[in-house]
Amino acid sequence: MKEVLIRYMKRYSDMSESKLETIVSDVPIEKYKKGTLLLEQGEVPQTCYFVLKGCVRQFAVDEDGRETTFNFFTEEQGVTIFTQHTPEKASKYSLICAEDCVLVVGDLSTEQQMYDMHPELETMMRKLFEENMGEMHDDLATFIASRPEERYKAFLEKRPDLINRVPQYQLASLLGMTPESLSRIKRRL
Repeated sequence: MKEVLIRYMKRYSDMSESKLETIVSDVPIEKYKKGTLLLEQGEVPQTCYFVLKGCVRQFAVDEDGRETTFNFFTEEQGVTIFTQHTPEKASKYSLICAEDCVLVVGDLSTEQQMYDMHPELETMMRKLFEENMGEMHDDLATFIASRPEERYKAFLEKRPDLINRVPQYQLASLLGMTPESLSRIKRRL
């Protein structure tokens, strides 16, 4: 499984194969069962993840008990809740394994140590974050500017693998609509 991580890192770095293998050699990989809660809303995140296999759902529950899905992370995606630099530090989201998962597990408290030991890693992570932030901004702009049917079509184009992997009510929540609306859109298309 570590070869998946090395292949991913090569996309953002020109480090040698041996250097990447050295970095990855100490990376812990854990298996989690479907339904495992990785982070509970209100906790201070201590860990980040990288999905080698499976699906992790990011969601929140409001004061009325309504659950909203914000994202699904699948193979070759990083999962981090960034709250270290906020006054509150507590996560506004929960993370749960939507499928059985194999995840790289990173300790956020040792992040700076890793950068000090491997300076190229910090540059690589910056490139990765810049790309992810650009995609997030584009996705948000598209979401705000589009009608529900257009959101669904865009989702089909960008993440078709998720259609059969997650429950329809969670997908509808992610797309900002009710499950009934999603069913009508699917029938029309």
